[in-house]
Amino acid sequence: MESQAKDWLPVVNPATNELISQVPETTHAEKLAAVYSAKKAFKEWKDVPVLKRVNMLFELREAIVKNSDKLTESIIAEIGKTQADAKGDVQRGLEVVEYATGVASHMMGETVENVSTNIDIYSVRQPLGVVSGICPFNFPAMIPLWMFPLAVACGNTMVLKPSEKDPGAAMVLMDLVKDIFPPGVVNVIHGSHDCVDFICDDKDIKAISFVGGNTAGEYIHARGTATGKRVQSNMGAKNHATILPDASKERTLDAIVGAAFGASGQRCMALPAAVFVGQAQEWIPELVEKAKNLKVGPGSDGSSEIGPLITCQSKERVEMLIQSAVDEGADVILDGRNPTLPDGYNGGNFVGPTIIDNVEVGHKCYQEEIFGPVLNILRVDTLDEAIELINSNQYGNGTALFTQSGSAARKYQRNIEAGQLGINVPIPVPLPFFSFTGNKKSFVGATNFYGKEGVKFYTNIKTVTTQWWEDDISSGVQTSFPTMNK
Repeated sequence: MESQAKDWLPVVNPATNELISQVPETTHAEKLAAVYSAKKAFKEWKDVPVLKRVNMLFELREAIVKNSDKLTESIIAEIGKTQADAKGDVQRGLEVVEYATGVASHMMGETVENVSTNIDIYSVRQPLGVVSGICPFNFPAMIPLWMFPLAVACGNTMVLKPSEKDPGAAMVLMDLVKDIFPPGVVNVIHGSHDCVDFICDDKDIKAISFVGGNTAGEYIHARGTATGKRVQSNMGAKNHATILPDASKERTLDAIVGAAFGASGQRCMALPAAVFVGQAQEWIPELVEKAKNLKVGPGSDGSSEIGPLITCQSKERVEMLIQSAVDEGADVILDGRNPTLPDGYNGGNFVGPTIIDNVEVGHKCYQEEIFGPVLNILRVDTLDEAIELINSNQYGNGTALFTQSGSAARKYQRNIEAGQLGINVPIPVPLPFFSFTGNKKSFVGATNFYGKEGVKFYTNIKTVTTQWWEDDISSGVQTSFPTMNK
């Protein structure tokens, strides 16, 4: 449908701040039409045999693979990711599509035969109806692919809202979808706050998947659940790396630099805080030297390792948080403000790798999610202190421990509160046959994303009790509560 919107939002290249395209603020009538289309399609889609739905997902997978370069180019242009990171965005989304092709086994119920004379009980999973996804800017291919493939595999129809900052990758995916799935199975609306409110309030939308910041996520959860919707909100983070002195030094420092500054720090599983324990603090100067060598530049340059931030406002906020650290007494031992850039890119939203030492938990740069290429360094004497420090943080998305000690790793695993833990793995994002299990203030909602928890989110469980007789002999009227004990 060609939008009749009067208001359009700019989509810019963050490496130059030049206008690329515009995205419509979908009109109210168009939003209603999208939901109506999804509701109408659901009547038939829910009855499409699961194996036929799976075959369509196999087709989608092949189409994504064939069009991966087109998706990558869109991601680089609209968010500024480096080429390797943009390809990873597509690949990690593709893995969820592959998981969704196994939905027949994921939706299997349970049966207990003959729980009482001639009585069997079994459960089935059934789709919810029309569901919705609200996507962030930082993974314009991966997050839509977290949402709609599993939702439609379970028999739902979808109304998807891509980020208004970089909708291009989602629209490439929709071009593939329209050639594979029946009309109305996946629908797209565009916009900002009004669009979100519409999704939360519409009575025909049964569930909302959201990924983004805490302000929006908590608002969507509250407003969506108030209208009876099932909501999952994956939100902010302050992931910590804990470095013990017995860790493999070179591998550990490489891992921290990559996880702290990759994607310009614009991912909820980045490592913006490193807790150095005891003698491991002696490695900090070497960490700085490794970070200094990262090349800042546009994603279109294959040699770039750190791209731009998404908006001018994001750059200003990151620089403000760096300055707040200085003002509060921390030490900026690597300052990425005003990085050296290739010709033609001085107008972009670039901040280079920044390392702040001697950070305290009360500092603004520690309390807030920075979402930029900034690493806070905290110093403690023992593993117990590190665990206590990390557990006192409001977020619980992920953490990583670097050590060669099995006993230290087991202690950390058993006592840390974060929902996703890497042992010598800096960014422990689970593969889709597990689920994305952030907790504390990093998540609020019914169940987690993708994997078995994702199937639970997109389905209702129905339990059926059956009784069949071989005769028609009266056993008398029973007015007491049935106990099924015979």
